[in-house]
Amino acid sequence: MNKQTWLLALLLCSSGGAAFSQAKLIEKVGKSSTGISIPYEKYVLPNGLTVVVHEDHSDPIVHVDVTYHVGSAREEIGKSGFAHFFEHMMFQGSDHVADDEHFKIVSESGGTLNGTTNRDRTNYFETLPANQLETALWLEADRMGFLLDAVTQVKFENQRETVKNERGQNYDNRPYGLASEYLSKTLYPYGHPYSWLTIGYIEDLNRVDVNDLKNFFLRWYGPNNATLTVGGDVTTAEVVKLAEKYFGSIPKGPEVKAMKLPAPVLPSDRYVHYEDNVKLPMIQMAFPGVPQGHPDEAALDCLADIIGGGKYSILYKNLVKTQKALQAYASDGTSELAGEFTLVALASPGSKLSDIEKIIREGLLEFEKNGPSDEDIKRFTQSTEANFINRFTSVAGKVSSLASNQTFYGNPGRTSEELKRYLAVTKADVIRVYNQYIKGKNAVILSVVPKGKADLIAAADNFKVSEAGYKPGKNEYAGLKYAKATDNFDRSKRPAAGPNPVVKVPEIWTEKWSNGITVAGTVSDEVPTVSIFLSIPGGRRLESDNLSKAGIASLMSSLLNESTENYTSEQLSSELDKLGSRVSISADGDNLNLSIECLVKNLDRTLVLAQEKLFKPKFAQEEFDRLKNQQLQAISNQATSATAIANAVYAKLLFGSENVAGIPSIGTEESVKSITLDDIKAFYKKSLSPDGGNLVVVGDIKKDAILAKLAPLKSWKGEKTTLTEDKTYPEIKETTIYFVDKENAPQSEIRIGFPSIKYDGLGDYYRSFLMNFPLGGAFSSRINLNLRENKGWTYGARSGFSGNKYNGLFTASAGVKGNATDSAVVEFMKEINGYRNAGISSEELTFVKSSIGQQDARNYETPRQKAGFISRIVDYNLPLDYTVKQSEILRTISKTEVDALAKKLIKDKMVIVVVGDKKSVLPGLQKLGYPVVELKKDGSPL
Repeated sequence: MNKQTWLLALLLCSSGGAAFSQAKLIEKVGKSSTGISIPYEKYVLPNGLTVVVHEDHSDPIVHVDVTYHVGSAREEIGKSGFAHFFEHMMFQGSDHVADDEHFKIVSESGGTLNGTTNRDRTNYFETLPANQLETALWLEADRMGFLLDAVTQVKFENQRETVKNERGQNYDNRPYGLASEYLSKTLYPYGHPYSWLTIGYIEDLNRVDVNDLKNFFLRWYGPNNATLTVGGDVTTAEVVKLAEKYFGSIPKGPEVKAMKLPAPVLPSDRYVHYEDNVKLPMIQMAFPGVPQGHPDEAALDCLADIIGGGKYSILYKNLVKTQKALQAYASDGTSELAGEFTLVALASPGSKLSDIEKIIREGLLEFEKNGPSDEDIKRFTQSTEANFINRFTSVAGKVSSLASNQTFYGNPGRTSEELKRYLAVTKADVIRVYNQYIKGKNAVILSVVPKGKADLIAAADNFKVSEAGYKPGKNEYAGLKYAKATDNFDRSKRPAAGPNPVVKVPEIWTEKWSNGITVAGTVSDEVPTVSIFLSIPGGRRLESDNLSKAGIASLMSSLLNESTENYTSEQLSSELDKLGSRVSISADGDNLNLSIECLVKNLDRTLVLAQEKLFKPKFAQEEFDRLKNQQLQAISNQATSATAIANAVYAKLLFGSENVAGIPSIGTEESVKSITLDDIKAFYKKSLSPDGGNLVVVGDIKKDAILAKLAPLKSWKGEKTTLTEDKTYPEIKETTIYFVDKENAPQSEIRIGFPSIKYDGLGDYYRSFLMNFPLGGAFSSRINLNLRENKGWTYGARSGFSGNKYNGLFTASAGVKGNATDSAVVEFMKEINGYRNAGISSEELTFVKSSIGQQDARNYETPRQKAGFISRIVDYNLPLDYTVKQSEILRTISKTEVDALAKKLIKDKMVIVVVGDKKSVLPGLQKLGYPVVELKKDGSPL
């Protein structure tokens, strides 16, 4: 043991007792003077648990991540979806944490939490005020070591239904949602763990029982197959001491060996297809690639960027620019055991996928002939560097990187060497990997076509999944036994929180320019980046003057991201990528927005290009025609999405078709067809005025320096833009169900609500947020616990007030399984009406004050969070200390006030929108006692 390690061990022992001395220091890595690095210390406990700690005292928060090296790749044929299923079960309580308490404890501590599962790992994480560190570790340890006795048959059945709903929402009921499933089972041989999706198959979920699931946990969820990573405002000594206390006595699990499988071999091209409820055909072409971390991964990523990564790419030029396809891109996806190099195109109306495939293959030959250019390499390396840096704007991003690199490579600090590999990619590397993995190689070609349009497929199916050659692996689950930890302390006692951390609200500087722009900013120097957000009055609100042209704001902003007077769209995109910068223009409800994100070293050049975009658009006829067509197709495609239908019909019913808020942001088919290029030019002229604009700057740059660089915007002149208020909304005379048929939909989308109050920072709007929190704002709210956790009808249900300067509404929503639609409506209305009539409980009010009162610690961490905070102040003319005033409102609000607010703001007459399968859903709705009105998918009467 060297002197530094000995001194550290002595310090840790003196602060943590004899048990803590069992933690073995593996390495200590400081901050590098060059490149990107994350300082950390790595320990291993005697039971095999790896502990990685990163100290970051910039914000009073802590992020805790437990990553288990188990994903769907550890599953077996007939038992798919276990890893993801267990992600759900890990939130259902353990020996010392009651049912649904995990979410509640983290929420009332001011934190947020979640879990994710992929092919190769499952992770659980929470971000909390730093004083809640011990609570987080207590929770994670309890479900690692004390879970299985709390896994009951009732919980198992409930979460099985929740997982089915998740599959329905994200795959079965989503346009093109099953494409990845078809591609996986065609690319990988039968029995390969990547041949099924992480979500699993419904028939497998139906087949297994609770003991199968418990055995899966016993085999793979031991501490020796896990990494605990903690980052934030903590000390390493404290973290390791607590890790030893809560995790150290958990018994080691069975040995877990690394998996290695040969890459899939395709003896010929495999053509498959399926029909879906979509408007346009899509083709996916997937070549076997390389696993993550492979020496060729960086070069393949670069190849994907050249072939289909942006407006300068081959696929964009040959397919999108020619209007053969609405979208086209390439990606190099990598996982632990294998990878896929994939080319995707969403065809334009009238295009056959056989023709699209031909163009894609011609594009590959084009690359083969021309090869990569110096510009291609520079674009890729510079944008990659910026992406790496932007990963680390939050402690969660840094912890995630450390955890992933430890799990897959045993090296938490691998990020630095990974970036070096990417920055070292050469033209020769890209040519080599093209020749090795793409040229002359076979692929899976998947066609997804509209129902009844099989004539549009790329080629006839020539492949069926076969079990030939499959050999089942060894039985991993024999003789497993559940052993619990033996402790010398009482785990049932929830740890007390430390003193509340001191929250550092960003120090804001402001300046008002004579042209009407308010400028505000703050210094954020953790990463060498700058973010600039300019909002000028206009956006969709300007469409109110002529609703027959609805969608013009969206179309204009799309054109502002195309060619300018001095650059083609491709040249501009290329120049920005060579800087690693992002510049985009968008239109929202009442603003035209310019967003700039770049490295500090490239700010000057990025600002020049941003002003080129905003002030010198070319408005080329051919680009207008292409984008208009794309917008029309997007409108058409919305008719295939139950979510989009529900949202559009709901808005139309609440706000009416005479208000811009009642019309989809991309307009209607009729309105967009009527828009001409002259209309766009006139709308642009009317939109572009600085008066009333807000400019927010957050980054590693001081006030005087940034103001000098923004001088051209200060000299910008223009007339004041006048925006129209909403007209009167349609009257809701009685609660009515409005039903839209989506034939054979496995799930129904539900929206319930009414117009409500506009945004204000310190009045009833803020109080409505507090009031709604226990009803439908928190995960442990009444609505979500009822419909998701208790009934298992949905992947998630919620309610809330939303508002801006012009309007507001209250909405309760969920996607629910079809056969529970009428019951779900009943439960929604029971919870909403019950809350309005009976009010909040004293326990709920305490939860609201504790949860929201401690959230402030994690509200100002990232540049985007800081920018959002400042934008709200300038947009709504709030006092700089408005969050202090909100905290006082929260502290003093009483049950009487909340109950009165519920009665005042929750109306007794509501609109209920249901989009689902008519034959199976409508009869049940008609028995509920509400008037039922059937509508078309555009919200018009049948």
